[in-house]
Amino acid sequence: MTDPKINSILDEGNRLFLQGKLQDAIIYYDKILNENPQHVSSLNNKGYALSKLKDFDNAMKCYDDALKIFPDDLAVLVNKISLFRKKGNFTEALSICNEILNTNPKYNTVLYHKERILFSMGNFDESILCCNEILDDYPDNGDVLFDKSCSFVMLSKNNEALNLLERAISHGIQYKIKAKKSKSFEKLLDDSRFQNLIL
Repeated sequence: MTDPKINSILDEGNRLFLQGKLQDAIIYYDKILNENPQHVSSLNNKGYALSKLKDFDNAMKCYDDALKIFPDDLAVLVNKISLFRKKGNFTEALSICNEILNTNPKYNTVLYHKERILFSMGNFDESILCCNEILDDYPDNGDVLFDKSCSFVMLSKNNEALNLLERAISHGIQYKIKAKKSKSFEKLLDDSRFQNLIL
């Protein structure tokens, strides 16, 4: 049974969260958790707010408490992957990704995390395979095109990398700025085609 009072407190917490008032949002999530310590949405949202505040240990505690109640809650598991990534704990993050993808192989949010984790671990070929999975469904996803481009640069496949970067830029000017700032593209700074793409 959903409780209208709890729902309105949760809505207020979420509204504050979306306004960036994270500490205030946590007060509302705690109001619910004081009455019902097993309220998974509040645990998850509080964890996410704490993660944004870089209080990673308490964020992880919220996620773990939520997963004791619902071990397969995908929203909580995805937030836990994200938190492990922020902490640089790529092995743990990858392990959760693989568990989810075993039963949901086309879960693009998790594939997106996985391709980024693999890139961070230096597994560029595997990262590209994850990008391809997402691009099968969303061929115009600029973020994934950009990430795939970065992996190709790291593999010194510059032509393929620039073709992908050009496609990414066609979906948004922000990818020019990202390419200028990206360490991945540093070795192409003198490449005339790269220079033309980021002008």
